[in-house]
Amino acid sequence: MELIRASGWLAFPPRLPGQPIFYPVLSEAYAVRIAREWNVAASGAGYVTRFRVATSCVRRYPSRVAGGEDLREPWVPAEELAEFNANLVGPIEVVADFADTGDQ
Repeated sequence: MELIRASGWLAFPPRLPGQPIFYPVLSEAYAVRIAREWNVAASGAGYVTRFRVATSCVRRYPSRVAGGEDLREPWVPAEELAEFNANLVGPIEVVADFADTGDQ
């Protein structure tokens, strides 16, 4: 999240080694599930972001089903992320954030 903030909310950071795909999800409910159930457990925090991408760009990345019809995500190859970022329309917004409160 710090790298997104550092970009002025205008770009997703490059993928790390071993992360060949950037796969934004297409459903807010799916994003909440990932942030709450997986990211918080893995790192102590999870964020849901919202952003818009030029249609001409996003059409190049057919969405894939990840376990259920409502769990769809386009797969953007890591080497194409800079171009994907160049096609963002407006800023990236944080619409929800979750933290490990230690209450479990």
